[in-house]
Amino acid sequence: MESIPDICERTASNAVWTCPGDTVFYDASVIWGLIGPRRIFGDLGAYASVNWFFLGGAIAPVLVWLATRAFPRLEWIRLVNIPVLIGATGLMPPATAVNYTSWILAGFLSGFVVFRYRPEMWQRYNYVLSGSLDAGLAFMGVLLYLCLGLENVSLDWWGNDLDSCPLACCPTAQGIVAKGCSVSI
Repeated sequence: MESIPDICERTASNAVWTCPGDTVFYDASVIWGLIGPRRIFGDLGAYASVNWFFLGGAIAPVLVWLATRAFPRLEWIRLVNIPVLIGATGLMPPATAVNYTSWILAGFLSGFVVFRYRPEMWQRYNYVLSGSLDAGLAFMGVLLYLCLGLENVSLDWWGNDLDSCPLACCPTAQGIVAKGCSVSI
């Protein structure tokens, strides 16, 4: 982020990146201190329907419990843990569909298939699998930074082509003007 000049500046004439995460603490203090939760999540707010998810989160475990009572022969229903599922997905907010599907696939294969059908293999290699996935993530983070994130990199790809990324066509912040784009008010 620091290698691209004026990437998060609202006054830059060619900036299509606005970096809204930089002001998250200020925004949160304004929302919760000045505006108040009623104007956001209450009857005066645009997100009032979000409150229904609290009811859904309270009812979902009861539905799983009722399903275990109604279908006692289906043992896999007992393995469904709604608080863990909701909590785990809540820890992955910026993830895309690729992240969710690879997470589910790796977890299902290791935690269900291998654990059930090859428990000795799971006991022997699951810790190694976890460590290798963590080490691979860290290694690729360092490798990508060294190969693609440094200044004056000779590689020419869309990720280091400053603001010419075809995926970033128009600014989203208010008041920034870009050629061929409408101005947000």
